[in-house]
Amino acid sequence: MANLTRVSEFLLHGFSDTWELQVFHTSIFLIIYLVALIENLLIITAIIYSHQLHTPMYFFLANLSFQDFGSISATVPKAITNSLMNTKAISYSGCVCQVFFLVFFMISHLFLLGGMAYDRYVAICKPLHYETVMNKKTCIQMATSAWISGLFYSTLYTGNTFTVQFCSNIVNQFFCEIPKLLKISCSDPYFPEVWVMTFGSCLAFINFALITFSYVQIFRAVLKIPSTQGKQKAFSTCLPHLIVISLFLVSGHSAYLKPTSNSPSVVDLLLSMLYCIVPPVMNPLIYSMRNKELKMAFWKMIVNILPRFLHRKDSPVPAL
Repeated sequence: MANLTRVSEFLLHGFSDTWELQVFHTSIFLIIYLVALIENLLIITAIIYSHQLHTPMYFFLANLSFQDFGSISATVPKAITNSLMNTKAISYSGCVCQVFFLVFFMISHLFLLGGMAYDRYVAICKPLHYETVMNKKTCIQMATSAWISGLFYSTLYTGNTFTVQFCSNIVNQFFCEIPKLLKISCSDPYFPEVWVMTFGSCLAFINFALITFSYVQIFRAVLKIPSTQGKQKAFSTCLPHLIVISLFLVSGHSAYLKPTSNSPSVVDLLLSMLYCIVPPVMNPLIYSMRNKELKMAFWKMIVNILPRFLHRKDSPVPAL
């Protein structure tokens, strides 16, 4: 008979039990997390600090950086802590929080990518109406809608996942991933899971269709631009966005739609890292690599802030 005792904690078995490999994984994860933290905080700070970047595109980019930081913070710090403490345990409530916040940041990320695609569409295809269409109120409403949509779907998905009973507390992943949790459930989650997945797939498809339509129109408009410099500027703002969307959607769908294995799998681990760890590190690099305005804002911020910091450090301490 299945053991229907309520699970009070889960054991995460995503990595090897060998101490040397645990140290290696901890070091890699710590470096990745610090890099993602620094990159995304730099982008947010540069956008807030530079008045030239107070435009709709950079407003959405600041929100995207915050979401990237949130999504990687939902999983990696716990994995690092467990490795340092030589444990695999995560509490039931901790597992619920991981699922909730990861889905929340991922879904809001998807909706925000749709908003960014629409922003680029209006900027390139309807430049004369850009300031009227993409005004401050519209940008705030679009960003708020993305966050609320993520909150709604995350509440729905998390509640549906943890209504099932679990026969085991061993999760073959380094964080509480929904497919792995459903694999160890005793009750049949088929119908509620299919309903939630169908609803989520419809949302993803609608966003993907809007993004695809926007970029078809964008590329048609870009090809009509007579100057080579104008084409390069348009592509430099659109191609990074397309790369980010492709990386996020392909890795996320592969991880959630592929059949789950009964034992720890290198493929499952890599796919999970591709959608919840790699994007927060790569997105800031992709967006800033060919963006001259963002690079200038970085250097201006460093040039203005660093002398002030050194001046304060070298200033004499007042006598008591």
